[in-house]
Amino acid sequence: MKTLPYFCRGEVVKGFGRGSKELGIPTANFAEKIVDRLPADISTGIYYGWGQVGNGEVHKMVMSIGWNPFYKNTKKSMETHIIHDYMKDFYGEILSIVIAGYIRPEKSFDSLDALISAIYSDIEEAKKRLELPEYQALRDRFFCSTSDKIMNGH
Repeated sequence: MKTLPYFCRGEVVKGFGRGSKELGIPTANFAEKIVDRLPADISTGIYYGWGQVGNGEVHKMVMSIGWNPFYKNTKKSMETHIIHDYMKDFYGEILSIVIAGYIRPEKSFDSLDALISAIYSDIEEAKKRLELPEYQALRDRFFCSTSDKIMNGH
């Protein structure tokens, strides 16, 4: 995908309410207007990169972009799981992410347990890939610069 890495920033909004409650894997969701502005060559699937809530620390993240076939969603979403334990929800905060790479296409699953297992596998894959020097450099490029000028884009 030519558009990667892709930087995105927006307010965290309420999603479908399944991440924490049903899956045990909390996610932060972007508003539809952010999802609708994704470049056309960012296909649906599972991605990895870096995320920051407000002015907090930068952490590894994994993200689902798409329709969540297991749930048969009618609305495309961007659901970010920041690989960090937060003590509380952060609805209304500004989430900044850089999508660094692609793990796999989205797909449906035969059971909730199979979906959860795939998500944990995606998290482990993201952690491993983000240890590579080229992805560490992306973190520095997007989050350690002194410029606040980068909005949604490259």
